[in-house]
Amino acid sequence: MRALDRKALRDLWRLRGQVLAVGLVIASGVAVLVMSLSTLEALEQSAATYYERYRFAEVFAGLKRGPERLADRIASIPGVQTVQTRIVRYATLDIPGFAEPVIGQFVSIPDQGAPLLNRLVYRSGGPLAPGRHDQVLVSEPFAEAHGLRPGDRLDAVLDGHRRTLYIAGVVLSPEFIYSLGPGALLPDDLRFGVMWMSRQALEAAFDLDGSFNNVTLDLLRGVDPDDVIAALDGLLEPYGGVGAIARADQLSHWFVTNEIAQLATMSRILPAIFLVIAAFLTHMVLSRLIAMERSQIGLMKAFGYSAREIAGHYAKLVVAIALVGILIGLLIGVWFGRLNTAMYADLFRFPTRIYVTSSAGFMTAAGLSLLAALAGASSAVWRAVRLPPAQAMAPPAPPVFRRSRLASTRLWRWLDQPTRIILRNIGRWPVRAGLTAVGLSASVALLVLTLQWNDSLDYLAQTYFFDTQRQHVMLGFAETRPTSVLQEVRRLPGVLAAEPMRIVSADFKVGHRTHRGALSGVPEPARLQPVFDDERSAVVAVPLDGLILGERLARKLRVGQGDSVDVHLLEGRRPVLTLVVADTVATHIAMPAYVHIHRLDRALRERPGLEYVSLLIDSRAESLLYEELKNLPAVSAVMLRQAAIDSFYATVIDHIMVYISMFTVLACTLGVGVAYNSVRIALSERGRELATLRVLGFSRGEISYILLGEVALLAVLALPLGCVVGRGLTIVMASSFDTELFRVPLTIEPSTFGMAMLISLAATALSAGLVRRRVDRLDLVEVLKTRE
Repeated sequence: MRALDRKALRDLWRLRGQVLAVGLVIASGVAVLVMSLSTLEALEQSAATYYERYRFAEVFAGLKRGPERLADRIASIPGVQTVQTRIVRYATLDIPGFAEPVIGQFVSIPDQGAPLLNRLVYRSGGPLAPGRHDQVLVSEPFAEAHGLRPGDRLDAVLDGHRRTLYIAGVVLSPEFIYSLGPGALLPDDLRFGVMWMSRQALEAAFDLDGSFNNVTLDLLRGVDPDDVIAALDGLLEPYGGVGAIARADQLSHWFVTNEIAQLATMSRILPAIFLVIAAFLTHMVLSRLIAMERSQIGLMKAFGYSAREIAGHYAKLVVAIALVGILIGLLIGVWFGRLNTAMYADLFRFPTRIYVTSSAGFMTAAGLSLLAALAGASSAVWRAVRLPPAQAMAPPAPPVFRRSRLASTRLWRWLDQPTRIILRNIGRWPVRAGLTAVGLSASVALLVLTLQWNDSLDYLAQTYFFDTQRQHVMLGFAETRPTSVLQEVRRLPGVLAAEPMRIVSADFKVGHRTHRGALSGVPEPARLQPVFDDERSAVVAVPLDGLILGERLARKLRVGQGDSVDVHLLEGRRPVLTLVVADTVATHIAMPAYVHIHRLDRALRERPGLEYVSLLIDSRAESLLYEELKNLPAVSAVMLRQAAIDSFYATVIDHIMVYISMFTVLACTLGVGVAYNSVRIALSERGRELATLRVLGFSRGEISYILLGEVALLAVLALPLGCVVGRGLTIVMASSFDTELFRVPLTIEPSTFGMAMLISLAATALSAGLVRRRVDRLDLVEVLKTRE
C-alpha cells in the first residue's frame, strides 16, 4: 500500500466522527432520492401492468339512454379499437349492522364471459352464476370495510324497488383504484362501494332494455383521444350525452398519476437540499483539515510528491466520505422505498406489486452525491496543491485583529470574558460563522417544510368541510327532480332546513381556450352550501345573470371580472350561454363555476328542478332520518359531511404522518451533522487555545461554554433564517402541487415555526453533548506539547 493511501486511512479513522456526520447528511439525500425514484418506478410499473393486463379503457362517456345499435356507429369512429357499452347507476344500500345509508355504484358486466374493457380481478369467490339476477360482485375495499364475504347478502333500492342481493365474489378493477362517491374528496369504503351485476339484471332494474347509459372505448396505438372524443360527443348528443373524457381525466386515474407526480416533485426538491448541505460540510471539513496540515503538505512536496498526487490524496478522502454516506443512504433508501411502495400498494390495492431496486436510481443518487462532495472540496484541494513547499511548511500568517466598535460600548463591559471570546471569534471569522448558520438554518427550513403539511391539511379541511359545506347531509337524485320535492324532503324526520342545487356538465370557451367541467346552479342566498372565497374568508353572492368562476378556472381561461365566457351546456337542449364573469373565488378543490339556479333553469328551458338537496338536521333524529333515507326510491346518493371529515383525516393524516416522521428524522440528521462538524473542527483547531485557558484557571464548564456557546449562538441566529427559507420552500412545493383538481393551501401556523426551531435546537444540543465529552477528557499536557 502506498504511503499516501496509508495516510488517508489514518485520517479517516482519526476523523471518524466527522466522516460519519458528513456521511449521514449525504445518506439522507441519497435515501430520499433512492426512496423517491424506486417508489416512483414501482408505482409506474405496477399501474402500467395493471392497466394493460386488465384492459383499462382510454375513453369514458355517459349519456341518458342510447340504443344498443349505436355501438356499431361508435365502433366506426376512426381510431376506435374496442367498444364496451354498459349500464352505470347509483343506488342506496342497506348493510346489516350498519345504521347509516350507503351509496352503491352499480356497473353492468356481460351475462356471458368477461368484460372487454376494465376487466375484474377476483380476490375471493367467483363470477356471477348464469341466470342469477340477484347476485353481485363487490369491490374489495368495501367488502373488507363491512366484513362481507361471498354468500353474504345486502339490500339495495334499485329504481324504487327494494332488492335482496347476494355476494358472488369480491373483486378489484383498474377503473376504481381510487373509488370516490358522489361529491366525495377521498374514498370512504364504509359508505361507498362499487357493485357489478349482470347486464340483463340492470336492464330490467332500471328499465333500460336494449339500451345503455355509459360507454368505454379502447383506441388504436397513437390515436389522439381528443379527436375520438369530439366525434363521440357528436354521436351521443341526441341521446343525452354529458361529455366524454379521456383516461387522463378519469377520476381514479387522475389521483394515481397525481400521487406519482408528487413523488417526482419530491425527488427533485428534497434531495437537492441535502446534497447542497453535504457539499458545504465537505468543503468545511476539507478546508480546515488542509489548513491544519499545511506543514505536512509542504513536506510531501519536498519529498517529491506532485500536486496531482496530493490532490488525488485529498480527493480520495472526499470519495471515501461520500461512499460512507452513499452506502448508508442506499440501505435506508431501499428500506424506505419498500415501506413507501407497500403503503401505496395498500392504498391503491394493485393486484401485482412490482418493486425492483432501481439501478438507475442507485447510479443517479451515487453520482450526484459524489459530484456534490467533490464540488464542495474542490476549492480546498486547489488551495492545497498551489502552495509552494517552503510556504506550506511555514505557519500561516496570523490574521490582523482590530479592536471592534462593540468593545468600546457599555454592553461589552457587562459581558463576562468567555462570552467576549465567543463574540470575538465569530466577528473575526464571519464567513465561517455565516456558513455554519446557513447549514443549521437548512435543518430548520426542512422541518418547517415537513411540519407545515399538518397546517395546510387542517386549513383545507376547515375551508372545504366547514366554510363551504355547512350542511349535515346531502341527498343526490338519479334524475332531475322538480323543486316541489323540497317540501317532501323538509317533512323527513329531523330536517331543519333544505336547500336545492343543480349541476350540469358544460364546456367553457373563451376564444381557443376551453375547459370541460360543470356549471353549478345555486340559490341566493345559499346558506347551507354557499359560494365561499378561501382567500377572503367570505361568502360571495351569486347574481341573477352573472357567472362566478373559481380562480384556477379563470386563470386557465385567462378571464377576469367583466369578461364574457361562452358556456356550452351538455344536457337538455344543449343551449349556449354567454355569461359575464361577476367575480372569481379562490378555492383549493376542483375548478368550480356557479350561476343562479333560476338562470340555469331558464337556460335549459325546463321547469325549476334540482339534482341535489343539502340538509341541516337535528342530531337527535339522525337514526330515524337514516332509516327513512334507506327506503326512499328516488334517492340515489346520501353524503354525510361528518363521514367525509372522518375519512379525510383517517386517509390523509395517516398517510402524511409517515412522511412527517421520515423527514423529521432526516432534518434532525442534517442539524446534527452541521453542528457536530462545526464543533468538532473548532475543537481540533482551538485545542491548544482551550488547553491554555484551562492552565490559566478557566474551569471545564467555561471551556465548554466557549467552544459550544459559539455554535449555540449561531444556531439561535439560524432560526429566523431557517423559518424564512422554510416558507420559501413551502411556496415552491405548493406551486408544484397546483393542479386542476387539488391545490395545497400555503398556511403555516406560528406553532409550526416554534416546533421546527425546538427540534432543530434539540438536534444541535445532541451534537454539542457528544463533543462536550471530548472537552472534558482534554489532555492538557499532550495538547500543549510543541508540535514537531
